[in-house]
Formats: sequence, structure tokens, C-alpha cells
Amino acid sequence: MRKLLLENAGLKVSAILISVLLWFFVTSRGQSEMSFDIPVEFKNIPSGLGIASTSATSVNVTVKGQERLIKSLKPPDIRVSIDLGRAKMGEGSYHINNDDVRPPYAMSVTRIDPSTIRVRLDEAAAKMVKVKPAISGMPAPGYYVRAVEVVPKNILIRGLKSELRRITEVKTDTMDISGLSETTMQELNIDTSGANVKPETAAVKVTVVMGGKGK
Repeated sequence: MRKLLLENAGLKVSAILISVLLWFFVTSRGQSEMSFDIPVEFKNIPSGLGIASTSATSVNVTVKGQERLIKSLKPPDIRVSIDLGRAKMGEGSYHINNDDVRPPYAMSVTRIDPSTIRVRLDEAAAKMVKVKPAISGMPAPGYYVRAVEVVPKNILIRGLKSELRRITEVKTDTMDISGLSETTMQELNIDTSGANVKPETAAVKVTVVMGGKGK
């Protein structure tokens, strides 16, 4: 048996090598690469902390696979995530490797740029702030705004300490009083655009008390 195995050993080894090379040649044919900008998902953020800033919100990922599959590939088919389970308050650098990227089956990741992202975590907190109604327009001729009342006057907002520190009040959506001649109440949403905070109360009641024309 041993003699049979060793007989023409050189030819057998050559045949195996040729088979391997042919396999690589066949599987590599029709291969193509494509790059996509993929948003980074941050998972397992520690309780009581939040993301204050990041050096990048997306990364450019290059994937390789069969050309017929690559042609139908779309950015939502790829996911990139960073595990912040062991992160602490402050700034840290997090390396993105191939295990953090999930391409479709039978595709491989060949490049990630940037491969490292800096993330700064801050402590979450809450704060009571004043509500300032936003009013626009002019009332009807002979009438004027006697008072503007808002209920509730103050609301609780939640966010990161660094963000809450600079906020002393929040505004409502704009109430247009053009041509108004009588006292009117509207429910207006809280406008937090431009601030990364969340109000505990989504809307407040704003009453514009009108005066004039013998009132």
C-alpha cells in the first residue's frame, strides 16, 4: 500500500498543485470590487452615557465578490458597527476590523477607511428650562397682543451634560397671529432643532390674549 502511495509521488504532488491553481483561477474569474459609504452603528452604549461627538459618522467600505452579485449590491446591504460595551466617559479610539463589517454572503471586505474612529462619551442628565412661545405676524388693525400665556411654563429636557449646559430655554413652533382679532389658543410642539436634547413634554398650550377695539 505504501509503495502504491509513493509511486509517482512527484506526479501526484504536481497534479494536486495544478488542481489548487485551477480552483483559484476559476473562483477568481468574474471577481469585482466596489466601494460604499456606510453609516456606523454604535451598539451597547453604557447606561447613563451618550455620544457627544465622533470623528466620523460613516466609513468607506470596499467589498469583493462575484461581479454579478456586486452589480446588485446596495449600501443598506452592508452594516458597520462599533461595540461600545466597555467604553468609559471621555474620548476613546475604536478600531474597525473586518469582523465589525457585515457584507452579504460570499463577499469579503478588502478595505475600510477610516479604520479608526474617535468617540467622545458624556454623561446623560436632565434639566428644567423655560418655554418661550414663538409668535409671528401682525394682528388685525386696531388690535394688539395684550399677553401671551403658555402652559406649562417650564418643561424637563434630557440630553448630555455638555449640551444641557448651554440651554436656558426652548422655543415652540411658530404661531402666526396675522389678522387675529380675538383671544386664541393653540397647541404648539416644542422646537429643539439645533440641539441634541429630548423634551419630556412634546407640546404646550399657547394662548394669545388680544386687546383693542374697546376691549
